Amino acid sequence: MSSDSSNSTKPAIEDLLERFSSGSARQKKGLIDTLESRADELAGLGSSLMEKFDPESDDWSAGWTLQVLQRNQPGALSNILNSDSKGWFSSPSLVGIDYDILQNHLLKEEFEEADRFTSSTLRKLAGSAAESRGYVYFSEVESMSGIDLITIDRLWIAFSQGKFGFSVQSRLLSSLAGRYDRLWPRIGWKKDGVWTRYPKAFDWSLTAPEGHMPLVNQLRGVRLMDALLNHPAMTSRCQS
Repeated sequence: MSSDSSNSTKPAIEDLLERFSSGSARQKKGLIDTLESRADELAGLGSSLMEKFDPESDDWSAGWTLQVLQRNQPGALSNILNSDSKGWFSSPSLVGIDYDILQNHLLKEEFEEADRFTSSTLRKLAGSAAESRGYVYFSEVESMSGIDLITIDRLWIAFSQGKFGFSVQSRLLSSLAGRYDRLWPRIGWKKDGVWTRYPKAFDWSLTAPEGHMPLVNQLRGVRLMDALLNHPAMTSRCQS
């Protein structure tokens, strides 16, 4: 069969993208390898590439599409991303935090750097006392901006194929009957009764267990994690 004939049997890249943007999570997963192998065609769509995606969402198919370009056709991103920022997703902040920095780390799959930014941001959201001491008290979580927590959660989900984020951790905890002793090994924070050593023993990649990131706190205390997952902004996310 000639190459021209072979190419004519391939679905048009626009059709694949339509299926990818509107399909179920399982259908999207099944298209990942095919779309990545055609990254040059995705890049060729230019500014129209992201038209079917919603920047207000946490749609991981949109984040993954951007990551494919970053890995294979980084020059094409300039036609898609706002020239004044490094972020495609909307990322509102009640307190003026620039989440384009987080988006850029996640886009480039720099997950350890994204986690450090997240930890630093949680301290900022908790207030000057938390920033000074270098960690957050569980009692400071309630006053954190829900808008900002949702932005952080959305971006982690969008750039992790739906694997990482506060609401992901919350969903896993619920599936384990609220038992943190079962959550820690499930998300890779504990193995054979021993805490995972930070940072070298963590898996800072998409191969990490579901819910592995963001880390939240190095002490792995239950109270801070519980306060964060039960913040009204997070409970509303998990109920929607």
